[in-house]
Amino acid sequence: MTTTYDDLLFEISKPGRIGYSLPESSIEKTDLTNLVSDHLIREEPAELPELSELQVMRHYTGLSNKNFGIETGFYPLGSCTMKYNPKINEDIARYPGFAQIHPLQPEKTAQGALEMMYRLEENLKEVTGMDAISLQPAAGAQGEWAGLLIFKAYHQANGEGDKRRKILVPDSAHGTNPASAIVAGYDVVEIKSNKEGRVGVEALKAAVGPDTAGLMLTNPNTLGLFEVDIVEIAQIVHEAGGLLYYDGANANAILGKSTPGEMGFDVVHLNLHKTFSTPHGGGGPGSGPIGVKDYLKDFMPAPRIKKEEDEYSLSYTHPQSIGRVKGYYGNFGVNVRAYSYIRSMGAEGLLQVSEDAVLHANYLKARLEPYYETPYKDHCKHEFVLSGIRQKKLGVRTLDIAKRLLDYGFYAPTVYFPLIVEECLMIEPTETEAKEQLDAFADALIDIAKDAEENPDTVTGAPYTKAVKRLDEVTAARKPIVVYQKN
Repeated sequence: MTTTYDDLLFEISKPGRIGYSLPESSIEKTDLTNLVSDHLIREEPAELPELSELQVMRHYTGLSNKNFGIETGFYPLGSCTMKYNPKINEDIARYPGFAQIHPLQPEKTAQGALEMMYRLEENLKEVTGMDAISLQPAAGAQGEWAGLLIFKAYHQANGEGDKRRKILVPDSAHGTNPASAIVAGYDVVEIKSNKEGRVGVEALKAAVGPDTAGLMLTNPNTLGLFEVDIVEIAQIVHEAGGLLYYDGANANAILGKSTPGEMGFDVVHLNLHKTFSTPHGGGGPGSGPIGVKDYLKDFMPAPRIKKEEDEYSLSYTHPQSIGRVKGYYGNFGVNVRAYSYIRSMGAEGLLQVSEDAVLHANYLKARLEPYYETPYKDHCKHEFVLSGIRQKKLGVRTLDIAKRLLDYGFYAPTVYFPLIVEECLMIEPTETEAKEQLDAFADALIDIAKDAEENPDTVTGAPYTKAVKRLDEVTAARKPIVVYQKN
């Protein structure tokens, strides 16, 4: 019988099994029960599983082998940029001078850390075309929220805080954009895309007015398309008295090519866990630094890093600041990794990152266009969208395609987003993948498209090779079982 280690620890438990056995101690035992309130003391032992150490090790090793990660397979997850994280970044983040410091130790004893953060800010200023950077926000969405608080502080300082209540958001935007605007206290106005998948300039003109606080936009947008009218868009918003916010989730498509500052944006956030290759998702915390133009820097989060001659310090005296948005000074270890990545790549390397990401996306798009609908025909940037409407007519949905990809060993692309594309598949190959990997992924999607025509049941019944097959997703969402129940 082959052991798959799919059973729960409770299910393989046997009374009397132990992980270790120690000899009796000659030291007198201390009764600690008098230190704990009576109502907190168990009347019966906890029902913990009883196992040998080897069983425990095999169980957790088996679980870890089931995990999918960038080191085990291709992650074409559109909008999320799941690319390889160079291990040199991890090594540098573990240097004792970085890993063993404490945020409350005296500044004079943490000069190296402060200098690193200062240099990272300078690098990000160059990347974004902004005049000041704060590393404080812990993730992209928190960076968005902090940027919108700066919008609010700016309009308040100009005596228009109560009047400018609306944030404009394209209908193709990341979901965090309208969510962040709501959390910041704004009303959200949706701007319809034009037939090319970009911001409709006429729709924007109709929406702006004296109540406009600003526009949130990413360029290239979530469809992977560059906003060719960005200069006119910026002019329209600025003439109405609003500000432009750059969602930097897709900045890995423009490194060395253009900057948000050149496009006319006033505030930007960057996802260091995307563009600058620090751990993403379950791999670690994020980092969402924000950058602003000079006329907004008084409103930035405090403290701010200051350099005087060769000494670095934290400056807290900023009366117009929106205040602290994250404990201490951001996710320091993530910032170390990003700085390591930037220094390793250099300006030419970062330029190649974007060029390769764009090349890979357009190569995949060209290979798949004959088999799936492509709602937007223009060259894409770092990602692109397909539509499964051709397959839907054959009884195969985008979700079925995604499930079938699991049998080929691939993590599925983002599905059903953006919402403006019916049966959407959103694919981002990233710059770190080899051509052989891109071809294998394209071949899999082509095979699935052919199966949808010739044998659709093969696709709709997938996956076949995974421990968990098709779930009743509605019941799982409404009635989840999250606690072990003994039979």
